[in-house]
Amino acid sequence: MSKKNNLSRRKRQYEFDLQREKKEKEKQTQKLQAKKNKMKVDASNKKKKGASGFQVGKRKVKTKLTALAKAKAAQAMEIED
Repeated sequence: MSKKNNLSRRKRQYEFDLQREKKEKEKQTQKLQAKKNKMKVDASNKKKKGASGFQVGKRKVKTKLTALAKAKAAQAMEIED
């Protein structure tokens, strides 16, 4: 018999292949679990705004008005008699 066809060698190779497949499956399940955990939104401690518990869209940016802009705004808001 050739070395490749040796019974003990085939048996060891078969067991090695089984273990490798088992490790690959475990890795894949761990990756899937990590993806699922990453995709979950923990909204338990957030207050709900409307229908959803998290904000979708752009946030409003607060800007400081310059003195000139404030004066123009005040002038525009004045009611002329």
